[in-house]
Amino acid sequence: MRSIFAPEMRGCGVVGRVLSGRRLGQRVPTAPQAAGFSAEAGNRPQPRRSSKPSGPLRDRSFPGLLQLENLSREELVNVLRAAVVEQKGPLVTLNKPQGLPVTGKPGDLTLFSVLPELNQSLGLGQQELQIVQAPGKESSGLVLLSSCPQTASRLQKFFAHSRRNQRPTATYCAITDGIPAPLEGKIQAALKLEHIDGVVPVNPPSRKDILEGVKRTLSHFCVVATGSGCALVHLQPLTVFPSQLQVHMVLQLCPVLGDHTFSARVSTVLGQRFLLPAESTKPQGQVLDEALLRRLHLTPSQAARLPLHLHLHRLLLPGARPRDAPIELQAPLPPYFSRTLELLRLHQQ
Repeated sequence: MRSIFAPEMRGCGVVGRVLSGRRLGQRVPTAPQAAGFSAEAGNRPQPRRSSKPSGPLRDRSFPGLLQLENLSREELVNVLRAAVVEQKGPLVTLNKPQGLPVTGKPGDLTLFSVLPELNQSLGLGQQELQIVQAPGKESSGLVLLSSCPQTASRLQKFFAHSRRNQRPTATYCAITDGIPAPLEGKIQAALKLEHIDGVVPVNPPSRKDILEGVKRTLSHFCVVATGSGCALVHLQPLTVFPSQLQVHMVLQLCPVLGDHTFSARVSTVLGQRFLLPAESTKPQGQVLDEALLRRLHLTPSQAARLPLHLHLHRLLLPGARPRDAPIELQAPLPPYFSRTLELLRLHQQ
């Protein structure tokens, strides 16, 4: 594999005193308790949409999918402004479209590259926005921006402390090709980022491996609905590593729908799935069986453009005072994600 992947999450959030939200108890809810996200997100006000008759988000096969190659800087700023979930004080929360890179090379169209224009569009004047938290390019969901360095520092400390104490603060929603067994548990794996082969599992890691960039990673997962041989899964990363959640689901032999990077490592013989060696498996478009293609109303060529169904849906954030309960923020699911849920009949159990 020949690309290096951006992290799926970075350690930051928003401060309770300036952002409203539903307060939770100190214990992070398990996925079954939080499984009602679909209805709750549907009741939230939807982001404003562009009034242009043919905007950059139009795609009949995958509604709401960002067509980055057709966007100008001005159009991207308009898309991001319409995706703002909440703006209070120095903090801005928006719902990032899938496919938008957070950072990149000079001259690339990224979230970071248009921050000055977004800053002006939101009326923040001379205050400079900085990215505090964001999912990776291929994922969608909550992005946190701050114009206050002190606020950003406090949030970084909160998330770092939560990780050290194995308290999940981020919940991703994923649709997987396959149903994990067991339906709930932890995924632990030692991963290494290779410039040629991408993210490679290392088992077991030696002391030398640790010195050479191997990191022990951990995620919680819980299946909250099943249908058509697929599953709706809540994923909560407890470590930070590039493409961690995608790789973890591949190790469960249940790649995320739209994973055109790591899904090729899962092969099937006589109905039994097994893992291919990372070193001998090159990235390719995800191959779905005919029954699943029919259920999704997709042709093989359309399936090759299937977006990654991995969405940062929920974040727990620090309250105004140390003893206050955390605050919860949510980002509505993308339209194509909701459509897939309906087609696969993945409803809350």
